[in-house]
Amino acid sequence: MRIFAETNRLILREILPTDVEGLFELDNDPEVHRYLGNKPIQTREQAAKMIEFIRQQYITNGIGRWAVIDKQTNNFLGWAGLKLITEPINHHINYLDLGYRLIKKYWGRGIATEAARVSLAYAFTDLQAPAVYAITDSNNTASHHVLLKVGLHFIETFEYHGFTHNWYKIDRAAFEKGS
Repeated sequence: MRIFAETNRLILREILPTDVEGLFELDNDPEVHRYLGNKPIQTREQAAKMIEFIRQQYITNGIGRWAVIDKQTNNFLGWAGLKLITEPINHHINYLDLGYRLIKKYWGRGIATEAARVSLAYAFTDLQAPAVYAITDSNNTASHHVLLKVGLHFIETFEYHGFTHNWYKIDRAAFEKGS
């Protein structure tokens, strides 16, 4: 098992097949999917396929979302981290996207912010990325605040899959200035 990053409270590690129950709890919740433009999963088999998909990204792209684990309880809290986006979104392609998704009972505890910060540090320190981007549904104010808090800058709105989304960016210089 590979650990990518740690904070005082969290371990960010590769997502494992044994995370199926946690991923099912996460992605079965309609509230978690409120701003995602997709439907919650219905079965553990769907969760297992998602895990296989993410693990394949580790092999194909050298990066993918990571499990967020509570150090004290060893509970799966959700996922966070970086993903290489290889299809065009908002006129960009082959860029690192910062993302996070937490089980609802862990919302409002600063976990997304903490995981996002350490993910950015990994992007700029370990991967030597020139920039990291993020998108959110324009109505997702909680995610908007997390992204601004960790140093990304709102760039513009754009249409994506029929909904208005916000586009964010942070480059290496801005990250180093803010850290």
